[in-house]
Amino acid sequence: MDKFQFETLGKELNGTITKQGDSGYQKLRIGWNGFFDKYPAAVALCKNSDDVARCIRFVKEHELEFSVRSGGHDYAGKSICDGGLVIDLSGMNSIEIDSAEKTAIVGPGVRWGAFDEAAQKHGLATTGATVSTVGVAGYTLGGGTGYLSRKHGLALDNLLSARIITATGESILTSEHHYEDLFWAIRGGSGNFGIVTSFEFSLHEVGPEITAGQVVFPFDQAGDVLRFYRGFMQGAPEEIACYAFFLNAPPIDAFPKSYHGKPVLSLVMAHIGDSETAQAELAPLLNFGDPILNVVQPMPYTAAQKMFDEGMTSGNRWYSKAHYLDEISDVAIDTMLEHTKKLPGAFSVAYFEPMGGAINRIDPELTAFPHRDSAYTLHIFAGWTDTEADNEPMNWAKEFHIAMSPHASGGVYVNLMGQDEQNRIPDAYGSNFDRLKEIKKEWDPENLFRSNQNIEPT
Repeated sequence: MDKFQFETLGKELNGTITKQGDSGYQKLRIGWNGFFDKYPAAVALCKNSDDVARCIRFVKEHELEFSVRSGGHDYAGKSICDGGLVIDLSGMNSIEIDSAEKTAIVGPGVRWGAFDEAAQKHGLATTGATVSTVGVAGYTLGGGTGYLSRKHGLALDNLLSARIITATGESILTSEHHYEDLFWAIRGGSGNFGIVTSFEFSLHEVGPEITAGQVVFPFDQAGDVLRFYRGFMQGAPEEIACYAFFLNAPPIDAFPKSYHGKPVLSLVMAHIGDSETAQAELAPLLNFGDPILNVVQPMPYTAAQKMFDEGMTSGNRWYSKAHYLDEISDVAIDTMLEHTKKLPGAFSVAYFEPMGGAINRIDPELTAFPHRDSAYTLHIFAGWTDTEADNEPMNWAKEFHIAMSPHASGGVYVNLMGQDEQNRIPDAYGSNFDRLKEIKKEWDPENLFRSNQNIEPT
């Protein structure tokens, strides 16, 4: 692609174009996941929907590969392309909170930390990511689970409307009353149908404080803890979210030195009710076993939303595999323990996330997200820094994933899929897959939007 053609595009944008060789290019081409090392021809920093539409028309005219980057928190390396145009939405980061109507309208470049800060000024929140640097856009379009989801549903269940730039460059507003099929598809169908440039969410009264933290156990107690956790979550109130997290204990003062770098099991929990109720309902978790660390206390909701941030550092190398489970059987626990007694990679984790509550009350066909009957998500997430050490953590994740397959439902959460799982796209959408392909055919028959976990048109 001739650089002058990009310069021509740049003159048409309210934002800017940065090409290979330009100042700032190196920073813009680097993504959150350090495993991927790509060199786009240019990055378009869009300021508004008109910029996005111009970029769409440009890539169509020149038959140019492109990708879309919002927050950029990307396990599969889809948000940056080699040799093409990155349509970067990070500058479209406006946030409007209507405290009277309990709604928010936000741009696609907004990250959850900024969203939470803005909404909490009014004592409000919606289901958001448990890492504050995650972007609103990709998270919501794929599903969106977090501390609020058992009480208030997935992020996509709280989406009221969305403005989207289609494959023709047209800007349309979708909702349950306008372009209903398209609105159905983007709630779970990820970025397959266009580029969303505005999200309207419903908000709920949350905080300003919730009760949150973690209880950490030595690995030799993990089997007993998981069996207790399984029983507790079966009857847990919807206000409780509790993740069973295997990780390598970090070398910090909170952990005895004898545990540094060794696998431990952490119950990471949050209760969004009042403090007195939270203490009573969390008591069984807080009083079980013989933990090496027990730090669960009232804290600002915005602080709870950042509890995972330090373990999700930008620039690390990441590789993701996932399953849905209908139950955690004794054999599944044994398999889990066999594959977590060593966690290759300093940042590698494996965890169960509970579903249930408001997530499961919604009909699987009401949105494109089909996994309403699942009890747990299992995420196997390898994280490391050494560029020469890819094989061990990636092979660990792959073998672990295969070993857990007999205990899984066959489904997978699209937001947790890795770069080598195109064959699992039907598993991500289950009974909704055929309808998604038909809607893709209507709105993107040439599969323009394909730098994603791609749904090919019928």
